[in-house]
Amino acid sequence: MTFGEQPAYLRVAGDLRKKIVDGLLPPHTRLPSQARIREEYGVSDTVALEARKVLMAEGLVEGRSGSGTYVRERPAPRRVARSGYRPAGGATPFRQEQAAADARGTWESSSAQAEAGGAVADRLGIKPGDRVMRTRYVFRDAGEPMMLSTSWEPLALTGRTPVMLPEEGPLGGMGVVERMRAIDIVVDNVTEEVGARPGLAEELLTLGGVPGHVVVVVQRTFYASGRAVETADVVIPADRYRVSYHLPVK
Repeated sequence: MTFGEQPAYLRVAGDLRKKIVDGLLPPHTRLPSQARIREEYGVSDTVALEARKVLMAEGLVEGRSGSGTYVRERPAPRRVARSGYRPAGGATPFRQEQAAADARGTWESSSAQAEAGGAVADRLGIKPGDRVMRTRYVFRDAGEPMMLSTSWEPLALTGRTPVMLPEEGPLGGMGVVERMRAIDIVVDNVTEEVGARPGLAEELLTLGGVPGHVVVVVQRTFYASGRAVETADVVIPADRYRVSYHLPVK
């Protein structure tokens, strides 16, 4: 293979991908068999198998037990808002979107006290094992799971206060900024790191994906005068949603 030349399995996957994107292999069409790929492209069984694996990992095709591999339905990606803008009332971006008359979003959450693991402790600037309030969310659009989120808040800050439970009490659901302000903590900065990885089995089970599907992970941390007051992981299926940012210009 010369410099810059693609491996055979990527060239085969690329051609099949183009046929899918161009509509020559429409949704629910059976992908050519491994033997057919081998004959059509003049490649080995191993190359044909690897090409099919690439398309499956990209979410373009799916295997059906006892039937074969088929082109997946590809809905137009929808938008998930991430915003630096907060209107009066302190609603989160998701709740802002759901204020629209035609919105179909719902969410459910559960909170429990836990010990901070090493990575979470590092993000919050606390010691591993320190107590945190962990809240897990499932967000849905018209009943379809669209986003997961897990947040952690140091109980050294919120414990024994009216805002200890993020979704309960007088400020339940109002968002980190408003809740912290109620206990005289002024949030003045937020960071978000965006990455992608294969979804974990339990994430894909909830989100309706198959093994190998990629998820976008937004790692968010709120700060007050340099001290982290909340950190969260937001997990979004990359094949169905795009992350949209609305940032104020000062």
